[in-house]
Amino acid sequence: MSSTDPDPGPTALLGPADIRDLAARLGVRPTKQRGQNFVIDANTVRRIVRTAEVRPDDVVVEVGPGLGSLTLALLEAADRVTAVEIDDVLAAALPATVAARLPERADRFALVHTDALHLTDLPGPAPTALVANLPYNVAVPVLLHMLARFPTIERTLVMVQSEVADRLAAPPGSKVYGVPSVKAAWYAHVKRAGAIGRNVFWPAPNVDSGLVSLIRRAEPLATTASRDEVFAVVDAAFAQRRKTLRAALSGWAGSAPAAEAALTAAGISPQARGESLTVEDFAAIAEHAPTP
Repeated sequence: MSSTDPDPGPTALLGPADIRDLAARLGVRPTKQRGQNFVIDANTVRRIVRTAEVRPDDVVVEVGPGLGSLTLALLEAADRVTAVEIDDVLAAALPATVAARLPERADRFALVHTDALHLTDLPGPAPTALVANLPYNVAVPVLLHMLARFPTIERTLVMVQSEVADRLAAPPGSKVYGVPSVKAAWYAHVKRAGAIGRNVFWPAPNVDSGLVSLIRRAEPLATTASRDEVFAVVDAAFAQRRKTLRAALSGWAGSAPAAEAALTAAGISPQARGESLTVEDFAAIAEHAPTP
């Protein structure tokens, strides 16, 4: 919204005073243990929804809704929102917040009180989008679990620690290219989608944040290897990232000569290192795994 736009008038979204009042009523203090930093700026959640390109027919899943800042903005834009919250107090309070601030949309909201890493299914229609301010300490495992478990998620926009955003979106050859980069690329086309300052959070974190956009591949990666087989190669290659692939994959293959044979068969130099390979390269290596 530019400075010339008219004031939108009353909003259902939470502002800084609303967040602090709600937290005080609930006796909630954000905890480092769960990587909690609550967004207190309504313009930021509007920006996230806009960047995520949430559509009126979307079924959005949100992980770690906290006090509901982003939840309310998503509900205004999507057909349905399902929030996944592990915290007992926050999970109990969120439906009431939605009912009080967006009563006309309350029947479009569902809450699942569980650890997202253990989530196996969701109520209602299958999700089409994942939009979340992910708890920083579990951001990558949660993201990869959600992409694996819910193949109907076509579009994802997550807010994560800036360096994690860099790693997820890093191309081969980058200094920060690694396991998260390759595993995210297995599922989706990944890119950085913006930066978020520290002052929009309570408490303000001591790190910057970034937005990451993931658009699921229209077709799965063309390979005869399974995801688990490919990911085993990725894990082995980066466990000793300073070593050549011939050495790094020796444990995976059973010996250095066996690793060299698999690499050569896949058209990969045994002297290459993991950070130079694409996800397609890792899949090719997995296809030529030594037979036990």
